[in-house]
Amino acid sequence: MFPPSMAGYDRAITIFSPEGKLYQVEYAGEAVKRGWPTVGVKCSSGVVLAAEKRKISQLFDPSSLEKIYIIDDHAAISPSGLLADARVLVDYARSVAMTHRFLYDEPIDIELLTKDICNLKQQYTQFGGARPFGVALLIAGVDKQGARLFQTDPGGVYLGYYATAIGAESTSIIEFLEKNYKYDIDIQQCIELALRALSTAMESVDADRIEVAFGDIQTKTMKKMTKEELSKYLEKIKK
Repeated sequence: MFPPSMAGYDRAITIFSPEGKLYQVEYAGEAVKRGWPTVGVKCSSGVVLAAEKRKISQLFDPSSLEKIYIIDDHAAISPSGLLADARVLVDYARSVAMTHRFLYDEPIDIELLTKDICNLKQQYTQFGGARPFGVALLIAGVDKQGARLFQTDPGGVYLGYYATAIGAESTSIIEFLEKNYKYDIDIQQCIELALRALSTAMESVDADRIEVAFGDIQTKTMKKMTKEELSKYLEKIKK
């Protein structure tokens, strides 16, 4: 039996509780809190995404799983929550970015891309027979305004950040970032900071279990780090 205060209110996405809440949206937020941790850090010279890829089993091939997705040359997304939901949103984001480039012959603004994704997310909070996307996204990139970093939630809200984290242990990661973050650092220091922050939520740190993408304001491109490049940074932060 449901508690009297919740009876009926969490069974349909279109019904508000007396407290003004949509419980299914809050349940989707719980799925995000149990997802694999992801960190985003923006600095004066670029932006970095770093995400953990947990070992599902002894026979799991980590190269078969992506935790950071390149959307366009200048944009990337890292999710936390239900990865199947994330895949749908990533495909949608790629379609939006490609269409914008085709129509206007220029890369899409990162905030415009974020807003378009959040509009879709919000639609799934108001129709019966549907459920919210159980995933939060960190959307990072470099556009005309410089390095950009946005965080979205399952309900369709988005906010810009200098540094943030989503997923399991995000609270401890954010506490680390609050103590150690500086905006005026170069991209190498930004990568190191993101990895140090992510490592606070991991039992062991190695190149097979981490994925990193970064973009700098000179080239205005996002690229994933190779395993060899990542290993060099991990050696630094272990010292």
